[in-house]
Amino acid sequence: MYVYDLDRVREARADLVAAVPEGAQLLYSLKANPHPDLVGELLAGGCHAEVSSTGELSTALAAGAVPAEVFYTGPGKTAEELEIAVRAGVGTFSCESLVDLQRVAAAARECDREVDVVLRVNGAEAPGGAGMRMTGEASQFGTDVEILMGRRAELAGVRGVRLAGFHFFPLTNVYDEQSLLDEMTGSVRTAAALAGELGIEVRVLDLGGGFACPFAKEGERPRYPGLRAPLTAALDEHFPRWRATTRVLFESGRHLVGDSGVLLCTVSDVKDSRGTRFAVLDTGINHLGGLSGIGRLLPLAAAVLPVGSGDAEETASGKIRLVGPLCTPADTLGRGAADVSAHVRVGQILAIPNVGAYGPTASLIGFLGRPGAAEIVVSDGDVVTASRLVLVREPVAPHTTSRQENTMETTPWDARYPKVLAEVLPRLGSSVGPDDNLRAAGLDSLALVDLLVRLEEAYDVTIPDDDLDPEAFATPASLWQVVQAALARTR
Repeated sequence: MYVYDLDRVREARADLVAAVPEGAQLLYSLKANPHPDLVGELLAGGCHAEVSSTGELSTALAAGAVPAEVFYTGPGKTAEELEIAVRAGVGTFSCESLVDLQRVAAAARECDREVDVVLRVNGAEAPGGAGMRMTGEASQFGTDVEILMGRRAELAGVRGVRLAGFHFFPLTNVYDEQSLLDEMTGSVRTAAALAGELGIEVRVLDLGGGFACPFAKEGERPRYPGLRAPLTAALDEHFPRWRATTRVLFESGRHLVGDSGVLLCTVSDVKDSRGTRFAVLDTGINHLGGLSGIGRLLPLAAAVLPVGSGDAEETASGKIRLVGPLCTPADTLGRGAADVSAHVRVGQILAIPNVGAYGPTASLIGFLGRPGAAEIVVSDGDVVTASRLVLVREPVAPHTTSRQENTMETTPWDARYPKVLAEVLPRLGSSVGPDDNLRAAGLDSLALVDLLVRLEEAYDVTIPDDDLDPEAFATPASLWQVVQAALARTR
């Protein structure tokens, strides 16, 4: 069971606001934890949403994000998801390459819109010596600064987009404040040089993040009191009017929510095998598998909570291996956890701290079909919500090589109809299939009212209440029959 404390989220946000230059804005990276309550809390506190999928976009919008303030990132954006995002009104897109830029521009033109884009830059400087490096070397993220130099005419000729500035994110999970400062001031210098070379008026400057937090081990979230003054000075030097002309952004995920979460689990068994003691827990990599995908053991340090006495004798002191309930040797949460071994009992509750980021959604939640962990959100000591993630299988149209191909061959409606649907249900995109599940695409009661109004305006008809059977709103095909019936009555 995960427990997230919104009080800690508020504290982390306040600390980070105080660490960055006054007037800068914070982006919350939903990949860290897309739980609606955490997202909603940070949005209400003044953060904006940074998303990298239509799923995250849907979560952000449902939590109250203003579409024009959403920042859309990621190195593998598809044409379909870009069209959904553009139609939803996303304000700024980060382009990872020149191909990505053209793809964003094509989506904007398809929707008869023009959108702001920033160029993600893989800088040549790599002064920082701490954290996991994402740019400053060969990287799948961003475009090398030397490639961007000299592309002024090519970039200016891309229709459908407005070049608004630059995006940097060279390091992640950096504890050393000086390393983080060196990276960010270097990014400011690079942005100024690129702006002059490419003739771009910098209206958006995302200096990334890298703000750290312990993961699944004891420790304090670091503070960065020495960032604000020198970063402000660097911005003043290279962008003297930045307060009036430039939206300066900083991103954070783990730092904002990491220490808000604790995972409570129960010891199911304690056993010895050829010199090694194992504690089998009722949680494993299906609930907490954040680093398993890159072959690293999770650095867990579970702390024993004084809850329940259990039903077994106290174990001898020494190291113990923490394992989960899954039928695979990969389900290992910690090796040699000496600090918990002396008092582990069957039935005892353990707490794994600092797991507010990269918990359930970064885990193997579908593996072996075990239920997801419950997620409890508390504020001021009171429970706000209790829920759990579930996987749902939904049908797709058979015998087609692509959704677009199926739509082109079988749709009975005119060109206006899918556009109206996509305006209300952006998850559908432009390639609407006859059997798409409208409820799964977000058709709730409010969206239904909006959709009916738009359809009546688009076709100059009135849809009577007698036609509003729930089955009529199951799929685009069934709803189109309602529209056709309304049209027939006007002839």
